[in-house]
Amino acid sequence: MTHIVFFKTDGVYYGFEELGHAGFDETGNDVLCAALSAMTMLIVNTIEVAFASGVEYTIDEKTTDIRVIARGALEQFESDEKKRFAVSRLIESYFLQLTDMVEDYYDFLAVDEKETDEYIKREADQ
Repeated sequence: MTHIVFFKTDGVYYGFEELGHAGFDETGNDVLCAALSAMTMLIVNTIEVAFASGVEYTIDEKTTDIRVIARGALEQFESDEKKRFAVSRLIESYFLQLTDMVEDYYDFLAVDEKETDEYIKREADQ
């Protein structure tokens, strides 16, 4: 099962973490895994290229776990309100899309959201 947790602070979506394999089908034939990978990279590339905004992402090569943090969604890191809005809403759109998909793939996909400022505090400490 793939478990995706979305991060937000004060209602602003700024990142997510994807853990585990969907297990919908065998490796190489898992359409759910392929869809999740494609959508995740669409989000990363849109933030980075189309919105010209910073996005940090890590992919664990062994587990394929992914963590995405988009600083551009947060006021502390981005002064352009329109850019912050666009980045946050894009991540929220991914959350909503996946929430809809859970209805059909509930045995293979779980989606949650977590209100946290963990990332902001970590950045402030550095």
